[in-house]
Amino acid sequence: MVPVTLARVVRICALLTVVLVAAVLLALRLGAVPFSLTDLGQNLWWLASGRPERLSTDFRLIMVDIRLPRILLGILVGAALSVAGASFQALLRNPLADPYVLGVSNGAALGAIVALLIAPALPLMTPLAAFLGATTTISAVYLLGRREGQLDSNTLLLAGIITASFLSAIIMFLMTTLASRDLRGIAFWLMGDLSTALPRGLLWVLVVGFLSATGAIYTTASDLNLLLAGEREAMHLGVDVTRVKLVVYISASLLTGLAVSVSGAIGYVGLLVPHLMRMLFGTDYRLLIPTSALGGAIVLVLADAMARTVVAPTELPVGAMTAMAGAPFFIYLLRRRLP
Repeated sequence: MVPVTLARVVRICALLTVVLVAAVLLALRLGAVPFSLTDLGQNLWWLASGRPERLSTDFRLIMVDIRLPRILLGILVGAALSVAGASFQALLRNPLADPYVLGVSNGAALGAIVALLIAPALPLMTPLAAFLGATTTISAVYLLGRREGQLDSNTLLLAGIITASFLSAIIMFLMTTLASRDLRGIAFWLMGDLSTALPRGLLWVLVVGFLSATGAIYTTASDLNLLLAGEREAMHLGVDVTRVKLVVYISASLLTGLAVSVSGAIGYVGLLVPHLMRMLFGTDYRLLIPTSALGGAIVLVLADAMARTVVAPTELPVGAMTAMAGAPFFIYLLRRRLP
């Protein structure tokens, strides 16, 4: 097993960053209106060198106003879901855990539907209500998951499954009351959608929230490595298990709530990207957390580019693309682990 050093973490993250930049350039080029590499490179150079007045009208409209914001959103959402998935897998000691296993996505979806019913015309009401629904679900599952004053992993998992099932029933009931236009919109959103234009201020809130929550999780990376061996063993080695569980649960849930509130439920990213990073770089969380963030960003940027181009000019939900690619890979992982 190769030891994890700062130099190795930096080297691998730099490599993944280069891959992410290549994925971003590919996503900028592809779409219903493709651009040549020459035009893309020239216009990006003018944009980076502070000469936006030289940009062509088509490039400004398509690249700067439409594609670039959704690519940046895809990077944030993919990174958040992957870090949350890796964290929940350690917290619950369950390789099948993902960001939606505790019902956070259902809470966000319920909040979004309630916003459409109560105040459909208010700007940004849907993502704000979705985040409020996610945080409310986080609190409820946390209270249900406590056992004898401690956060019990098995009880937490069961509480999340029950809460998700209950919220799903409410969502199905409320969707029958939506108008056909709103029903189509919420159904598309539930399958994952990165096309919502967000104000720059809200995008910065997402960046700060992502960095804060991921930083909090990374401070527990060494403890998570010990926690994988069992809570009793980790406690004997000096790990404050209760504190680690609380930090990881709140931070991972916050990442999930932020992601779902602006993009809907995008499946398989938080489940499979951490597994892929483990296969490539090992199980040490000091390396797994940053590589999962970069890997999730790469996967979601590429999935969104495919969703925009497969049946262009019509767009597919990005969650449909991640599911079509993720399900076969998940089956491969299952078969690979069988004797």
